[in-house]
Amino acid sequence: MEEQVKPTDAMNETVNTTETEETNTAIGTEEVKDEPTEIEKLTLELAEQKDKYLRLLADFDNFKRRSAKERIEYLQTAGKEVIVGLLDVLDDSERAEQQWTSSSDVEQIKQGVSLVFNKLRTTLTAKGLKEMNAKGTDFNADLHEAITEIPAPTPELVDKVVDEVTKGYYLNDKIIRFAKVVVGK
Repeated sequence: MEEQVKPTDAMNETVNTTETEETNTAIGTEEVKDEPTEIEKLTLELAEQKDKYLRLLADFDNFKRRSAKERIEYLQTAGKEVIVGLLDVLDDSERAEQQWTSSSDVEQIKQGVSLVFNKLRTTLTAKGLKEMNAKGTDFNADLHEAITEIPAPTPELVDKVVDEVTKGYYLNDKIIRFAKVVVGK
């Protein structure tokens, strides 16, 4: 006698569950293919933002490197223009030196040296250098460096610059050297 195996309720449930899952999976797959889920959208957006961030970071690093390189080059050649302008004065100074070693005419040597100094002043003025006139002005700690105080020769010179030991200079209206002065008290 052959026994026939009858499907039990447990077997039926397993078969039905498997069929339902396959049906749901097939339906779910079709939906996923048509529209990305919210998580997939956010993942794509995050990937785009990461890419933008990395590109921006790389651009910024390149900018920093380029700026540093340009700054170094600028500092190395910043004085070039002034030096080139002073080469003529140096040439004149050498010619004057040759003249005073071979000449005994003091007046001629004075004129030559005076011409060299005038050329030096003119060249520096053309590059933006300006003398600070301190003598007789009110003492200003922002412009002057007081070396000493002396009794004022007249009452008008109290708290004023009586003498200028070292001139002060501006370069394009910015102080590059303070005037060293004697102040009346």
